[in-house]
Amino acid sequence: MSQRISSTQQSSKNAAEPSAWAATLRFFSGSPMLVVSAAVGILCGILWPHARLVAVWIFLALSLYTLVDEIISIVNDFRHGHAGADILAVVAIVATAGVQAFWALWIIDLMVFTGDAIETFAQNRAKQNLTALVDAAPDIAHVLNDDAGTALASGAAWSTVPVGQVKIGDRLVVKPGETIPIDGVLLSDQATIDLSMINGEPVPVDVYAGTALASGAINGSAALTMRATALANDSQYQKILHLVRSAEESRATVVRAADILAVPFTVVSLAIALVAWIVSKDPMRFAQVLVLATPCPLLIAAPVAYMGGTGRLAKHGIIVKTQDVIENLGNVTHIFFDKTGTLTYKRPAVERIDLAATANGLTGDDVLRLAGPIESYSVHILAKGIVRASRKLAHDTGVTTLTADQPQEDAGQGIHGTVDGHDVAIGRLGYLARFASDPRQAQALAAKSPGLFPTALAANEMATYMAVDGALAARIVLKDFARENAAGTIAWLKRLGVERLSMVTGDTLASAQAIASEVGIDDVRAALLPEQKVEAVAESKKETAGRAPTASQRIIDALGGRRQPQSTTMMVGDGVNDAPTLASADIGVAMTDGSSTAASESAQAVIMNDDISMVPMAIAVARQTKSTMFQACTLGIGLAVILMAMAAFNLIPVVVGALLQEAIDSCSIFWALTAIIDKKTGEATAQG
Repeated sequence: MSQRISSTQQSSKNAAEPSAWAATLRFFSGSPMLVVSAAVGILCGILWPHARLVAVWIFLALSLYTLVDEIISIVNDFRHGHAGADILAVVAIVATAGVQAFWALWIIDLMVFTGDAIETFAQNRAKQNLTALVDAAPDIAHVLNDDAGTALASGAAWSTVPVGQVKIGDRLVVKPGETIPIDGVLLSDQATIDLSMINGEPVPVDVYAGTALASGAINGSAALTMRATALANDSQYQKILHLVRSAEESRATVVRAADILAVPFTVVSLAIALVAWIVSKDPMRFAQVLVLATPCPLLIAAPVAYMGGTGRLAKHGIIVKTQDVIENLGNVTHIFFDKTGTLTYKRPAVERIDLAATANGLTGDDVLRLAGPIESYSVHILAKGIVRASRKLAHDTGVTTLTADQPQEDAGQGIHGTVDGHDVAIGRLGYLARFASDPRQAQALAAKSPGLFPTALAANEMATYMAVDGALAARIVLKDFARENAAGTIAWLKRLGVERLSMVTGDTLASAQAIASEVGIDDVRAALLPEQKVEAVAESKKETAGRAPTASQRIIDALGGRRQPQSTTMMVGDGVNDAPTLASADIGVAMTDGSSTAASESAQAVIMNDDISMVPMAIAVARQTKSTMFQACTLGIGLAVILMAMAAFNLIPVVVGALLQEAIDSCSIFWALTAIIDKKTGEATAQG
């Protein structure tokens, strides 16, 4: 069977489900020669009793076309580094024609093209969840003219351009029902957006002026205006699509190993056929064996299963960069979790404002009014809570929200800029030290002096510090709580056999232990800088590097494949401050709600629906995908070998063998396709 894959894409999620008739037409359109082959069979069946010679020549003409097509396919396979095991089909066609088994010859032709159609159908069905994301990608944008003001009544106020031409700072109009084409900030007072294509959340959300907008979200019933903050290639949805396309084009190590195994299978099949011919002295035995020789369970079932698993993960809001990630997920033995925004909610709330002695008359409300505008430019999880508190204060008091100028962020440390004429810096104490105008205070900040504030933070409290015009002004205290499903997630991971679970965080030990004990994590590593988190992951990799490979890993080594780590580390974080740690782990998993830029190059997988339970879900799906792949391959190859042995002893006629060969292929491929079906993963018991 040929390995040619159709590039036909499925419709987007908004398209209506195809009818059974339309699906049938699409199946046959995937291989037009299937229709031709069927017509040839009908025609020759009519001619056979009356004009057998004409029917024979028609059979031979069809087989000649099939033979040339298969040879071209073999050449293309070799050019792309694949096994090219379609040579079995070529030899089977020649052998069957040589023994003048013309109806068996026609069945082989028919089965080759039926296989193409099945293969195309299976590949497209396996990629359906991925192609829906690709099809929904925005490709145009409406850029407001410089003199348009805020008028949206007429299309004359804007120009429609390809999304790649949008520049940072351009003002855009997004019409009702259109996809937001690029990352930006909302300029309209209010808008309703649908994030379902990004994170699967079915309920639209209301957003207000100043809110960050992610490309890929769908605008509601009223036009909105926004300002672009990123180029098209750097926007959230394009990063997701980059991961999707990377996953589609990749081939997992185990799939490449299966591809390599198709070569010895071809050799063994030819050997069995030759021995049967030599021993029996009947060339028909050679044909009988070869019509049953099918490497398709290896060549097609394996990639279909992995593509199906990739699509199944996408259905759950988990995007992987390559199919090797699926292979690695099944071997995870040590998972590192960031605390804030990962094990806890991404909505820490401001508990109180502690003013410093050097606050210079500022009140708690003043602190929030100055902090909110600049924190709106920060990607840190605590910034969101401060922004919400600042906006609520403005709403309750009717005071106009301030704006920030020239904000600059040092990831993991803090952010600074100008607000209402004041130099404002927010972040760690050590970060504020560089902005202090008083050398003594700078020294105290750098040393994290305990005398800066009279009261200590409670275990479930966290704080960020603020300096105004070079003087420490306040400590903004926020509270955080463990996610409701965090404990169930950790329990689920333990049931899956993950050996070690650790928390790595920059927060205090007391705060970290409070959350860790609540969710069930014993190994807590607190007060870490980003580079120290990287060191923690690196140390774990060293501890497991010396483990002996399994038998399957030795097979991959013997075949020249690239072995995946038998013991695999995973880091789960927000994809921004934890970027170095995500990159250092074997698998970096970035969690996002679809409104941030967590789908970065540092992560190998992105959870788009901000659901921590997707971590064990991903592991469970990966293991089920590998299991399905091995079952499909074992089933197909095992049946083929048994039936070839029977054919060698003349127990299976050549026509029957040709039919059985396609039955084997179909069973293997459709079994591999079950990788897209959601199966029991232990989630219900994990969550109680």
